[in-house]
Amino acid sequence: MDVSKKRRTLLKVIVLGDSGVGKTSLMNQYVYNKFNQQYKATIGADFVTKELQIDDKLVTLQIWDTAGQERFQSLGSAFYRGADCCVIVFDVNILRSFETLNNWREEFLKQADPSDPESFPFIVIGNKIDIDGGNSRMVSEKKARDWCASKGNIPYFETSAKEDYNVDEAFLCVAKTALASEHEQHDIYFRGISETTSDVEQRGGCAC
Repeated sequence: MDVSKKRRTLLKVIVLGDSGVGKTSLMNQYVYNKFNQQYKATIGADFVTKELQIDDKLVTLQIWDTAGQERFQSLGSAFYRGADCCVIVFDVNILRSFETLNNWREEFLKQADPSDPESFPFIVIGNKIDIDGGNSRMVSEKKARDWCASKGNIPYFETSAKEDYNVDEAFLCVAKTALASEHEQHDIYFRGISETTSDVEQRGGCAC
């Protein structure tokens, strides 16, 4: 076999959650090690990619960031289909962002229509634990873990995108979870530096 032909697995991950909970900040911290104090609402959808090795597998994570506003629904089911994992983010300081977790989960399952909804992998992230030294928390870790346990033991992580706390650990779990549930059609081959990847990265955004 040609040594320049490396087998990689492309994994599609969708990140959902209310506006302002820190979805984009988490992704930027994970992929670029950057945090921006200014809040800028995501319009529609955009993605970033991160390459990593899990055991002996080369993995390209394609992480899709979505607008938290209701208009995310207009992205259509094609956007969600083919996802290997869904991450739902809430702000531990805003109770409402926690209370809408189930809405996001159900909406994703409705739009993505996975073949086995009961076993489709989700990860929940409670973000912004750094704010006010944790004194303004409205959602305790126990409450979040109890909710995740009630939904089939969804893995739960507490993070601070600003302080870069637990971000890598959370996304490593996302990658491993997505890899475990990967769809065979996502397996792709790259020859050297793949034109496919650079095309996708240049294009960015949502093709719908």
